Amino acid sequence: MTELDEAGAGKADRGAHAGRRNFMRKVFLASGATAVATMGGAGAWSALADDTTGTADASATPVPSDAPSGGPGGGTGGPGNQSITEEFFGLTTDGKRIDDLFTVHSTGVATAPVIAAANAFLAGLTDTQKTSTQFTVHSTEWRLWSNIDSYDRQGVSLADLTDDQKALGTALLKAALSADGLETTEKIRRINQAAGEAIGNTSAFNEDAYYWTVMGTPSADEPWGFQFDGHHLVINYFVLGDQVVMSPCFWGSEPTSMEIDGETVTVCHEEVAASLAFVNSLTAAQRSVAIASATKSNESMKAGAFSDNAVQAYEGLRADVLTGAQKKKLLAIVEAFTGRAKADAAKVRLAEVRSHLADTYVTWAGGTADDSAFYVRVHSPVVWVEVDCQGPGPLAGAYGASQGDGPTQKHVHSVIRTPNGNDYGKELIRQHYLTSPHHR
Repeated sequence: MTELDEAGAGKADRGAHAGRRNFMRKVFLASGATAVATMGGAGAWSALADDTTGTADASATPVPSDAPSGGPGGGTGGPGNQSITEEFFGLTTDGKRIDDLFTVHSTGVATAPVIAAANAFLAGLTDTQKTSTQFTVHSTEWRLWSNIDSYDRQGVSLADLTDDQKALGTALLKAALSADGLETTEKIRRINQAAGEAIGNTSAFNEDAYYWTVMGTPSADEPWGFQFDGHHLVINYFVLGDQVVMSPCFWGSEPTSMEIDGETVTVCHEEVAASLAFVNSLTAAQRSVAIASATKSNESMKAGAFSDNAVQAYEGLRADVLTGAQKKKLLAIVEAFTGRAKADAAKVRLAEVRSHLADTYVTWAGGTADDSAFYVRVHSPVVWVEVDCQGPGPLAGAYGASQGDGPTQKHVHSVIRTPNGNDYGKELIRQHYLTSPHHR
């Protein structure tokens, strides 16, 4: 088969996959009536009805709007972990959201560069590409992300972009992310390609199997955002005025370090190092509270893909008993994630986290040595971070491991979320439609 034939076959396969995604999306929309009712405003109704993914079936029975069903889970990214027909509710400790945590206000974050970069990216797409890539800001496409390689994604893939179009996408990431954030995305993709080559399966594992979608129209006044989605890498980036919500974001790799073209490429080290530094700063008494188990399972993540509505009580050690130095080390775990956004957005986000530090809990499972596999969760009313050293997966052969071996720092999954309803900027969208005069 020629390269042209292979490219054509790849596009045909992606088209077939998109059909199943569209079906899933319609299932979402069939349960969306209750969600729109809670959002308020005629604008919300019209925006959802205008979604290019289809319209809700008026005869469908919506899911009740009280506490969401479905428990924690989703680390593997499969839709079976939680019902995909649930309306969005957000992470909570008991099925009830805390009100008044997030408000529409000025933050001073410079969002003009990312708006310009997003408009340039969209302008560089063909009409066909744009049709499959751009959705309304209320689209369920926000929630249809996964970290697994075989998941059927919507949007336009890097494999389908020209070099000039890829450059426009990179410019968008550069406008949204810090140098560290951009470098992390590039390293994850490079390792995915090299690991795929090592096991002889670049059709599934490569640097171009990542997809762009844009929600809404890039604007200085109206809510919008974008999603960059692929194996071990998911970025959800929401903008409203000068407010940014960069969550959920998933960062991971297998392996986390690999020789590529004579260079050692390492990723996900910051969150692992910060986590170990924190736990090893604890006293024996504090460890007895924070460490739930000296061992861990191959997968411990509670709020990966398809777990937008996970209910998880606070566990472990509360930060109000920490010393000043220990609090800094705890915040450093969160900073490993917030620091992947531009400096001004990261500063605002960390200040939000710091304002709830006394109500922040951290729980740990696994070892505490430099090379130990572990799981840590940092959880407060406004932030949720998980770092999970997992068992070897499909790329185990790239680093001499076997599936079924125990968890290892060579395979890391991590996620940052915004509990109590503001993942994807959902709470800010709701407030915008309730308070903006032109939406009343």
